[in-house]
Amino acid sequence: MNLNDKVVYITGGSKGIGYGVAVKLLAAGAKVAISGRTLKTVEEAAKQLNAQDQVLALASDVSKHGDEKAAVQKILDKWGQLDVVVANAGVGHFAPVDELTEDAWHQMIDTNLSGVFHTLKASVEALKKSKGYYITLASLAGTNFFASGAGYNATKFGVVGFTQAVMLDLRKYDIKVSTIMPGSVSSHFAGNEPDEKDAWKIQPEDIGELVIDLLKMNPRTLPSKIEVRPTRPDKK
Repeated sequence: MNLNDKVVYITGGSKGIGYGVAVKLLAAGAKVAISGRTLKTVEEAAKQLNAQDQVLALASDVSKHGDEKAAVQKILDKWGQLDVVVANAGVGHFAPVDELTEDAWHQMIDTNLSGVFHTLKASVEALKKSKGYYITLASLAGTNFFASGAGYNATKFGVVGFTQAVMLDLRKYDIKVSTIMPGSVSSHFAGNEPDEKDAWKIQPEDIGELVIDLLKMNPRTLPSKIEVRPTRPDKK
């Protein structure tokens, strides 16, 4: 895929992995729409990207299908096409299951799992027209369970299974589908403030480079599930 003038939609694109992916795609010549729940925050991120008419800021809560439908329509109204969707928005709450609150559980299910479904449902007809690419951001937590991760594990195991089934459903339309499963990433996830202590981790722009590698892969080949982790763990 030649990325010049391709249109990409990234959910959760105002910071962290989503922002890092946007940086790399804009540098490769794509037009990029980023979304988040608060328009002011997304507009500030779009300004920092400094890409003028190549970037579109959108307010959308992926837990609401109507929000995602409206976001995709705004992209189509502006650029007339949609070639790539990166379903990245996610939240994490970590506690032993007997202490995990219902609100925390439902927020993770609604955002991490229902969100990727809403994003796809809103964009799939446009992707059929463009013979595009749908990418989800899962996690190594989608195959590796851990204590205090019951809710988060449930959503990310779900995202991995959902994406692989979607890949089989949509390949007859020449839509490519992949899930990326990162380990430790230097991001704002779960309240983290990235700084020097995170230098050993995967950086958001590394995921951006991986997305570009997927998009430029020979179309006969599909890396449908990609695990990626820091080369070496933090030295304590």
